[in-house]
Amino acid sequence: MKFLDLAKVTIRSGSGGNGCVSFRREKFIEYGGPNGGDGGNGGDVIAEAVDGLNTLIDFRYQQHFFAQNGRAGQGSQKTGADGNDIVLRVPVGTEIIDEDEETVIADLTEVGQRVVLARGGNGGWGNLHFKSATNQSPRRANPGQPGVERMIWLRLKLIADAGLLGLPNAGKSTFLAATSNARPKIADYPFTTLAPNLGVVGVDNVEFVVADIPGLIEGASEGRGLGDMFLGHVERCAVLLHLVDGTSGDPMADYRTIIGELEAYGGGLAQKPRITVLNKIDALDAEERSFLADELAAEAGGEVMLMSGATGEGVTEVLRALRAGIDENRLRQKEIPEEEDKTWQP
Repeated sequence: MKFLDLAKVTIRSGSGGNGCVSFRREKFIEYGGPNGGDGGNGGDVIAEAVDGLNTLIDFRYQQHFFAQNGRAGQGSQKTGADGNDIVLRVPVGTEIIDEDEETVIADLTEVGQRVVLARGGNGGWGNLHFKSATNQSPRRANPGQPGVERMIWLRLKLIADAGLLGLPNAGKSTFLAATSNARPKIADYPFTTLAPNLGVVGVDNVEFVVADIPGLIEGASEGRGLGDMFLGHVERCAVLLHLVDGTSGDPMADYRTIIGELEAYGGGLAQKPRITVLNKIDALDAEERSFLADELAAEAGGEVMLMSGATGEGVTEVLRALRAGIDENRLRQKEIPEEEDKTWQP
């Protein structure tokens, strides 16, 4: 299924039905009086976060969602039927943004969360509502209120506990493949990851979700490479894992590039808790490891961990550091299968 995290849709709620002008006219009933019914209410447009979706691809092929109009009222005090609502089923983590692309209407972060995006118009009153002692035969009724039409943006931000950052080929996909059952594409050329990947990682009998996003390059905030829109998928993470390629030739410049792009993106992403890791140490000797680790620690202003995603060296320590940066209520206990009774019976 193709990954899509941004969609533009047009929605319109249903218009209310018109009220009815009617009088009761039956044989032997001299004063029937007004009996026009009210119009039905128009349907609402509702967004609901559902489980089992991780892309907005459904909104690529349908961009218009119109709720049903209410039916008009009828005689004999019959109220018109209400229009049916229409529900936009979106993945958990979807932001609903107004047409100006800045105003956030709603942020659906839990399964079952619902929000009314456009409320249907009220049905008009029939002439029965206007009957009074001084106006016993009103010949007026209200029209139904029109529906609301608007254009909105849907932007998906994946729900993950930890996020991976780094330049292309920094080893993010290798790390995710080595620590989870996810199978992202791995190759020896840049931008092998074109869409975010999620993986469930386990350590010390607890599990958490790690998000791998496409690599950033210098100028990504200005549209170079794949841009920086994918950074939205790590905004909700509790901690970030910054992988620096120890074989790149200038790891310090690589580190500064990513930090610069985080600051240009904004949203407090640069201030989020971050673990810096020197990756691919299997290709470095002991002297190079020590030298680069000290240089990177001085540049980052904190501790730097060493790891090799290919050989697994230092991976467990990095996972434990990630686990320590995630709140306990976000962690999930790993299910350990019970041992089956091996007693044989015919």
